[in-house]
Amino acid sequence: MATLINLPAAQNVPDFRIEQLFGSKTRARLLSLFFENPERAFYVRELTRRIDAQLNSVRRELKNLVDLGMVLEVEGKILPTEREAEEPVDPKGKEGQKFEKKKYYQAQVSFPLFVDLRNVMKKAAVLMNNRLVHDLGAKGKLELLLLTGRFSEHPTVATDVLIVGDQDVKLVADVIKAFETDIGREVNYTFMPKDEFLYRREVGDRFLASILEAKNIVLVNKLGSSV
Repeated sequence: MATLINLPAAQNVPDFRIEQLFGSKTRARLLSLFFENPERAFYVRELTRRIDAQLNSVRRELKNLVDLGMVLEVEGKILPTEREAEEPVDPKGKEGQKFEKKKYYQAQVSFPLFVDLRNVMKKAAVLMNNRLVHDLGAKGKLELLLLTGRFSEHPTVATDVLIVGDQDVKLVADVIKAFETDIGREVNYTFMPKDEFLYRREVGDRFLASILEAKNIVLVNKLGSSV
Protein backbone atom coordinates (compact mmCIF):
# COMPACT_ATOMS: atom_id res chain seq x y z
CA MET A 1 0.00 0.00 0.00
CA ALA A 2 2.35 2.66 -1.21
CA THR A 3 1.62 6.27 -2.03
CA LEU A 4 4.06 8.06 -4.31
CA ILE A 5 4.60 11.70 -3.37
CA ASN A 6 5.75 14.07 -6.09
CA LEU A 7 7.89 16.52 -4.16
CA PRO A 8 8.87 19.96 -5.47
CA ALA A 9 12.08 19.88 -7.47
CA ALA A 10 14.98 19.51 -5.04
CA GLN A 11 16.91 22.31 -6.67
CA ASN A 12 14.08 24.71 -5.88
CA VAL A 13 13.85 24.21 -2.12
CA PRO A 14 16.91 22.31 -0.84
CA ASP A 15 17.56 24.98 1.77
CA PHE A 16 14.00 25.23 3.08
CA ARG A 17 13.79 25.22 6.84
CA ILE A 18 10.73 25.57 9.01
CA GLU A 19 12.22 28.57 10.82
CA GLN A 20 11.79 30.51 7.59
CA LEU A 21 8.07 30.54 8.38
CA PHE A 22 8.41 31.51 12.03
CA GLY A 23 11.48 33.72 12.14
CA SER A 24 13.39 31.68 14.72
CA LYS A 25 14.90 28.21 14.61
CA THR A 26 14.26 27.70 18.32
CA ARG A 27 10.64 28.88 18.09
CA ALA A 28 9.94 26.72 15.04
CA ARG A 29 11.43 23.61 16.60
CA LEU A 30 9.58 24.18 19.86
CA LEU A 31 6.28 24.54 18.02
CA SER A 32 6.97 21.46 15.96
CA LEU A 33 7.69 19.45 19.11
CA PHE A 34 4.61 20.76 20.95
CA PHE A 35 2.27 20.23 17.98
CA GLU A 36 3.60 16.74 17.44
CA ASN A 37 3.13 15.85 21.13
CA PRO A 38 0.11 17.90 22.32
CA GLU A 39 -0.59 15.49 25.17
CA ARG A 40 2.92 15.74 26.64
CA ALA A 41 4.45 18.24 29.03
CA PHE A 42 8.19 18.98 28.83
CA TYR A 43 10.54 20.67 31.26
CA VAL A 44 13.01 23.25 30.01
CA ARG A 45 16.20 21.20 29.93
CA GLU A 46 14.41 18.35 28.19
CA LEU A 47 13.24 20.77 25.52
CA THR A 48 16.78 22.10 25.19
CA ARG A 49 18.10 18.60 24.53
CA ARG A 50 15.27 17.60 22.23
CA ILE A 51 15.58 20.57 19.88
CA ASP A 52 19.35 21.06 20.25
CA ALA A 53 19.16 24.71 21.31
CA GLN A 54 20.72 27.01 23.90
CA LEU A 55 19.00 27.15 27.29
CA ASN A 56 18.55 30.92 27.30
CA SER A 57 17.10 30.84 23.79
CA VAL A 58 14.60 28.15 24.79
CA ARG A 59 13.55 30.09 27.89
CA ARG A 60 13.08 33.27 25.87
CA GLU A 61 10.94 31.57 23.23
CA LEU A 62 8.90 29.71 25.84
CA LYS A 63 8.04 33.02 27.49
CA ASN A 64 6.94 34.40 24.11
CA LEU A 65 4.78 31.35 23.40
CA VAL A 66 3.24 31.42 26.87
CA ASP A 67 2.48 35.15 26.54
CA LEU A 68 0.80 34.45 23.18
CA GLY A 69 -1.32 31.72 24.75
CA MET A 70 0.07 29.00 22.48
CA VAL A 71 1.83 27.12 25.28
CA LEU A 72 0.80 26.36 28.86
CA GLU A 73 3.16 26.72 31.80
CA VAL A 74 2.43 23.96 34.32
CA GLU A 75 3.79 23.63 37.83
CA GLY A 76 5.41 20.26 38.40
CA LYS A 77 6.59 18.38 41.44
CA ILE A 78 9.37 19.65 43.71
CA LEU A 79 12.73 18.15 42.74
CA PRO A 80 16.41 18.77 43.54
CA THR A 81 17.82 21.56 41.42
CA GLU A 82 19.48 20.12 38.33
CA ARG A 83 23.28 19.87 38.44
CA GLU A 84 25.95 18.65 36.15
CA ALA A 85 25.09 15.13 34.97
CA GLU A 86 28.17 13.56 36.51
CA GLU A 87 27.50 15.01 40.00
CA PRO A 88 25.50 12.54 42.13
CA VAL A 89 22.36 13.69 43.91
CA ASP A 90 21.62 12.41 47.40
CA PRO A 91 17.98 11.21 47.25
CA LYS A 92 17.59 12.03 50.97
CA GLY A 93 18.82 15.54 50.48
CA LYS A 94 21.71 17.15 52.29
CA GLU A 95 22.51 20.37 54.01
CA GLY A 96 22.69 23.23 51.58
CA GLN A 97 20.99 21.30 48.76
CA LYS A 98 18.44 23.45 46.96
CA PHE A 99 15.05 22.30 45.78
CA GLU A 100 12.78 23.90 43.23
CA LYS A 101 9.34 23.34 41.79
CA LYS A 102 9.92 22.40 38.19
CA LYS A 103 7.90 24.11 35.52
CA TYR A 104 6.61 22.10 32.61
CA TYR A 105 5.38 23.35 29.25
CA GLN A 106 2.67 21.89 27.05
CA ALA A 107 0.77 22.85 23.90
CA GLN A 108 -2.36 24.88 24.56
CA VAL A 109 -4.80 22.91 22.41
CA SER A 110 -7.58 25.43 23.06
CA PHE A 111 -5.54 28.19 21.41
CA PRO A 112 -7.76 29.49 18.55
CA LEU A 113 -5.11 28.89 15.87
CA PHE A 114 -3.86 25.56 17.23
CA VAL A 115 -5.40 23.41 14.49
CA ASP A 116 -4.44 25.86 11.72
CA LEU A 117 -0.84 26.12 12.87
CA ARG A 118 -0.56 22.36 13.29
CA ASN A 119 -1.77 21.94 9.70
CA VAL A 120 0.82 24.47 8.53
CA MET A 121 3.49 22.38 10.25
CA LYS A 122 2.24 19.23 8.54
CA LYS A 123 2.32 20.89 5.13
CA ALA A 124 5.77 22.30 5.82
CA ALA A 125 6.84 18.72 6.56
CA VAL A 126 6.46 18.00 2.83
CA LEU A 127 9.28 20.44 2.14
CA MET A 128 11.32 19.01 5.01
CA ASN A 129 10.85 15.58 3.44
CA ASN A 130 12.25 17.10 0.27
CA ARG A 131 15.24 18.28 2.26
CA LEU A 132 15.66 14.75 3.64
CA VAL A 133 15.77 13.45 0.06
CA HIS A 134 18.29 16.15 -0.86
CA ASP A 135 20.55 15.53 2.15
CA LEU A 136 20.57 11.74 1.77
CA GLY A 137 21.17 12.04 -1.97
CA ALA A 138 24.14 14.27 -1.25
CA LYS A 139 25.75 11.48 0.80
CA GLY A 140 25.68 8.86 -1.96
CA LYS A 141 23.39 7.14 -4.45
CA LEU A 142 19.88 6.96 -3.02
CA GLU A 143 17.89 4.04 -4.45
CA LEU A 144 14.79 3.97 -2.25
CA LEU A 145 13.35 6.21 0.45
CA LEU A 146 9.96 5.59 1.95
CA LEU A 147 8.12 6.77 5.03
CA THR A 148 5.90 4.47 7.04
CA GLY A 149 5.16 3.83 10.72
CA ARG A 150 4.13 7.05 12.45
CA PHE A 151 4.50 9.02 9.21
CA SER A 152 1.70 6.97 7.63
CA GLU A 153 -0.33 6.60 10.84
CA HIS A 154 0.74 2.97 11.07
CA PRO A 155 2.58 2.92 14.44
CA THR A 156 2.77 -0.88 14.64
CA VAL A 157 5.39 -0.95 11.88
CA ALA A 158 8.88 -1.37 13.34
CA THR A 159 10.43 1.50 11.39
CA ASP A 160 9.39 4.98 10.27
CA VAL A 161 11.86 5.44 7.42
CA LEU A 162 13.41 2.89 5.04
CA ILE A 163 16.56 4.01 3.23
CA VAL A 164 18.25 1.96 0.51
CA GLY A 165 21.45 3.16 -1.10
CA ASP A 166 25.23 3.27 -0.94
CA GLN A 167 25.57 5.92 1.77
CA ASP A 168 27.94 5.63 4.71
CA VAL A 169 26.08 4.45 7.82
CA LYS A 170 27.41 7.27 10.01
CA LEU A 171 26.49 9.93 7.46
CA VAL A 172 22.95 8.55 7.25
CA ALA A 173 22.73 8.72 11.05
CA ASP A 174 23.83 12.37 10.95
CA VAL A 175 21.15 13.24 8.36
CA ILE A 176 18.44 11.48 10.37
CA LYS A 177 19.53 13.26 13.55
CA ALA A 178 19.17 16.64 11.81
CA PHE A 179 15.77 15.55 10.45
CA GLU A 180 14.64 14.56 13.95
CA THR A 181 15.60 17.97 15.26
CA ASP A 182 13.68 19.71 12.48
CA ILE A 183 10.46 17.73 12.96
CA GLY A 184 10.62 17.65 16.75
CA ARG A 185 10.48 13.91 17.32
CA GLU A 186 12.60 10.78 17.28
CA VAL A 187 12.61 8.64 14.14
CA ASN A 188 13.09 4.90 13.88
CA TYR A 189 14.86 4.23 10.61
CA THR A 190 16.26 1.27 8.70
CA PHE A 191 19.17 1.54 6.29
CA MET A 192 20.14 -1.18 3.81
CA PRO A 193 22.64 -1.32 0.94
CA LYS A 194 20.94 -2.12 -2.37
CA ASP A 195 22.29 -5.70 -2.54
CA GLU A 196 21.00 -6.50 0.95
CA PHE A 197 17.59 -5.05 0.13
CA LEU A 198 17.30 -7.07 -3.10
CA TYR A 199 18.36 -10.27 -1.33
CA ARG A 200 15.94 -9.78 1.54
CA ARG A 201 13.11 -9.05 -0.86
CA GLU A 202 13.94 -12.13 -2.92
CA VAL A 203 13.93 -14.53 0.05
CA GLY A 204 10.79 -12.99 1.53
CA ASP A 205 12.41 -11.50 4.63
CA ARG A 206 9.58 -10.97 7.11
CA PHE A 207 10.92 -7.70 8.52
CA LEU A 208 11.26 -6.12 5.09
CA ALA A 209 7.89 -7.50 3.98
CA SER A 210 6.21 -5.91 7.01
CA ILE A 211 7.55 -2.52 5.90
CA LEU A 212 6.70 -2.86 2.21
CA GLU A 213 3.23 -4.29 2.81
CA ALA A 214 2.24 -1.59 5.29
CA LYS A 215 0.86 1.76 4.25
CA ASN A 216 3.82 3.86 3.18
CA ILE A 217 4.79 7.02 1.33
CA VAL A 218 7.43 6.62 -1.36
CA LEU A 219 9.66 9.67 -1.74
CA VAL A 220 12.32 8.07 -3.98
CA ASN A 221 12.14 4.79 -5.92
CA LYS A 222 14.79 3.79 -8.42
CA LEU A 223 14.23 0.07 -7.92
CA GLY A 224 11.09 -0.33 -9.99
CA SER A 225 7.37 -0.70 -9.34
CA SER A 226 7.84 -4.08 -7.62
CA VAL A 227 8.81 -2.23 -4.42
